Amino acid sequence: MAELNSSPQNGGGKYKRKKINARVDLTAMVDLAFLLITFFIMTTTLAKPKAMDLSMPDKSKPDGDMPVPASRTLTLVLGKNNKAVYFLGELKNPVISPSVTDFSANGIRKAIIETNKMVHDNTGKSMIVLVKPSDKSQYSNLVSTLDELAITGIQQYAIVDIMPADVDALKQKGI
Repeated sequence: MAELNSSPQNGGGKYKRKKINARVDLTAMVDLAFLLITFFIMTTTLAKPKAMDLSMPDKSKPDGDMPVPASRTLTLVLGKNNKAVYFLGELKNPVISPSVTDFSANGIRKAIIETNKMVHDNTGKSMIVLVKPSDKSQYSNLVSTLDELAITGIQQYAIVDIMPADVDALKQKGI
């Protein structure tokens, strides 16, 4: 509790006025403050972490159980300077030759959409995307690539280790 005291002052006049000590009880105000603090703590929602669902293959199964046709496989090799090389099929004998793109909507998204449409028209099945980040690529480029795969609706994709032939393809393109 708090009190407000005022002491009488002698003004030198004839008549002395008797002053009453004013007492203000702040208990109700303190209770109200704690109720408001409790209300805002209980009703506030904190920022929820944003995470992307990513399914990784089971390591207990041996590799090579399910062969993937090269005509349905788009490979995205992430390089330096925010650039990537993409090709459809195998690098030795590609259906779409290796091309350089960036991570904008007119870059990698357009390449994914056009290639997916071509694969679906030719085979009637969905496209499989292999993402191969290099040592020179940035983590944000991998995240951007996964975002683009989610935006374009690609259901089957995997993040795999880069092969020496893919590194050579990046060097040939100057990335």
